Amino acid sequence: MNKRKKVFIVLFIISVIFNIALAGYVALDYYRNKRNKDIFKLNAYAWMNSQLEIPKYDENRVVFIGNSITENWIHLRYKFFSENNYICRGIGGQTSSLLLLRFRQDVIELKPKVVVINAGINDIAENTGTYDPDFTLGNIKSMAELAKINNIKVILSSILPSNGYGWRGGIENIPEKINQLNDKIKSYAQENGFYYVDYNTPMKAEDSSLKASYTFDGLHPNEDGYIVMETLVQNAINSILNDSQTTKNE
Repeated sequence: MNKRKKVFIVLFIISVIFNIALAGYVALDYYRNKRNKDIFKLNAYAWMNSQLEIPKYDENRVVFIGNSITENWIHLRYKFFSENNYICRGIGGQTSSLLLLRFRQDVIELKPKVVVINAGINDIAENTGTYDPDFTLGNIKSMAELAKINNIKVILSSILPSNGYGWRGGIENIPEKINQLNDKIKSYAQENGFYYVDYNTPMKAEDSSLKASYTFDGLHPNEDGYIVMETLVQNAINSILNDSQTTKNE
């Protein structure tokens, strides 16, 4: 075999190896992008948002943003949303950082008078990485502050109770983490004049789980659970709207 032929074979082998590696990289990059799009779901409500008209001056539009607790709500209690001009923007599995990522298109650009934010349980579940309570609270603060500077009244809500039933293994001290984050959210709300709605206390069993009568799987509310939540959050919404109306009339 002459020298030129050997060089050609070596170059050919290098080219094959390079192309295999490149194909692998492209495939991995495609998978990562596809997975990220599935997680972020930035366009999940794009069409529904596009169908909403700019609210009228006296329209009391309210947006609920959150995870599966919020997303399931409209499926089980559709009339609660449709009859009150409430808009559901929940996506299952999302953590506070993912809610913040889509907060502009799914809340601010809809121009509601009030936003109800429910976040944190999936952070504790470590859906997008190791749980850091300060990072989670920071995301909640950022959403609240973005709403405030856009003249949207803020309602922050507690995380629902859980003792870890149905969670994946390896996550410890779940009730304690929930209680601690709820305390931080409540303190932040009180210090900044935001409403705080406590779903946790009336729905908690003695073992720190979600009361059996309020859930179908130990994690998510059933219809009776949502009825409890509706009473609590609607009182806060009505208080805000009534205060706003009184201010206008003065």
